[in-house]
Amino acid sequence: MRKVIFVLPGLVLFLILNAGAVQAQSAFDKWPALKNFHEVMSQTFHPMEDGNLEPIKTRSLEMSEKAALLNKDIPAEFNTPGINDAAKRLEEGCRTMNDMITNKASDEEIKKSLISMHDVFHEIAGLCSDSAKPDTDKSKTDKSETEIPDPSK
Repeated sequence: MRKVIFVLPGLVLFLILNAGAVQAQSAFDKWPALKNFHEVMSQTFHPMEDGNLEPIKTRSLEMSEKAALLNKDIPAEFNTPGINDAAKRLEEGCRTMNDMITNKASDEEIKKSLISMHDVFHEIAGLCSDSAKPDTDKSKTDKSETEIPDPSK
């Protein structure tokens, strides 16, 4: 009986702490093209943060192709106007970035473009998380509904 008392709270805590990770993993599991794009993004973006642009310079065509596949193969669960718009921007931006690299753009221009594509990718990932929430959460667009009231007023 004592084992149950000690194990149960630990199990509950584990489930609570990992709930967000399960949701994030499920978007990648349900949308393989998103996962494949993320692999290239992470293997090019993080080196760029350290000043190494060689990975994006050598893999920009691959990233562009993966963005096109991501835009072409959106699962029904994530097929929303917001995700569609962001996926189109990602595809177009990655194509433009590849053209820039092919035409010997400056390192600063490449860096700005990659950062922009990274931001769009995270926008898509965030929208995927939002699409998994109940509609009541999505309807809160009025800022006053989500603000914490000032107790001094």
